[in-house]
Amino acid sequence: MSTHRYSSTTDLRKFVAPEYIFGAGARHLVGEYARKLGARRILLVSDPGVMAAGWCAEVEAALEHANLPYHLFSMVTPNPRDAEVMAGVEAFVSGGCNAIVAVGGGSPMDCAKGIGIVAANGGHILDYEGVDRVPQPIPPLICIPTTGGSSADVSQFSIISAVARQTKIAIVSKTVVPDLALIDPETLMSMSPYLTACTGLDALTHAIEAFVSNAQSAMTDLHALEAIRLLGRSLLPAIRDPEAMLPRLQVMQASLHAGLAFSNAILGAVHAMAHSLGGRFDLAHGECNAILLDHVVAYNLPAARERFAAVAEALGLALAGLERREQEAQLLTGLRWLKQEVGITRTLGDLGVTSADVSELSDNAFRDPCLLTNPRPTGRDDLATLYGEAL
Repeated sequence: MSTHRYSSTTDLRKFVAPEYIFGAGARHLVGEYARKLGARRILLVSDPGVMAAGWCAEVEAALEHANLPYHLFSMVTPNPRDAEVMAGVEAFVSGGCNAIVAVGGGSPMDCAKGIGIVAANGGHILDYEGVDRVPQPIPPLICIPTTGGSSADVSQFSIISAVARQTKIAIVSKTVVPDLALIDPETLMSMSPYLTACTGLDALTHAIEAFVSNAQSAMTDLHALEAIRLLGRSLLPAIRDPEAMLPRLQVMQASLHAGLAFSNAILGAVHAMAHSLGGRFDLAHGECNAILLDHVVAYNLPAARERFAAVAEALGLALAGLERREQEAQLLTGLRWLKQEVGITRTLGDLGVTSADVSELSDNAFRDPCLLTNPRPTGRDDLATLYGEAL
């Protein structure tokens, strides 16, 4: 028996990731791989926007070519609701399905995970809020992302809107990690500049929060920093030249790296606050993250100065010859400049949030599990101050 003793349990880290195939045309492999996973009848989960873009039809064609029957479930809205998950469960059961394919951004993929949770474990989707509360693995799940930011295709997160409570809940469990992600950068060509900006800044927030998380590791650091580097040089070109394939490919790579990082290092106060906002006001998640990011970075700086210096360097900011405080100011200026350049210029006040909402928002954010890995301890009053700064 080994006599080695770890100095601390914090030395132990695990890393969870699905199988994934990355590259142009990956989406067309869905039929072949669904068969390998034992699919007999598939619940195909998507949303109206993805269907209008044509990606869902291509997946349907691939399933038909593989002679795999499927039932289409497209009753998914942005910030997927608990009732939508339960309707999807009914469709899964009544359709005699034994596998799920999700095509779209974070909303269809999170909804698909929720459907799988209840199909395998029973009850209601809200029963599974929190960390490691999903006992049985979900049915085989293939995710085909069509946005470059949510990373739900490689994460152990499912984010669902609890409508009656007017907040979002986080379900975190390795049992909801997809069996396969078919990551195809060609699907990003249909994104609008606004959606590209929102999802790209979501990915950047994933990477930054994972890198400064108190649950980071050497493995998550590799992925987080590479995501930041890729987004620093590719997000703006992807927006300015929508027909250019290389920037889109790099944005999709960044989303993959950021997802692998945050799925294992978890996140922080930006996401805790954004979940509260999205559940209360049904706002675009990526835009909420973008609005909050520089405020939370400024708050967290004293707790992770060296790590934020590495973030600034990975973003490609000019830091040579600057003192520490000047470098930190440069990071905040750089983040605000990037938001402005990609077109995210609104404040929370512009989105309809008022000071009267701050107390409830802070209460909900304080209960979010993402807050547990924020590098600086954060109370309700701290959250209220940050929301106030972002109004």
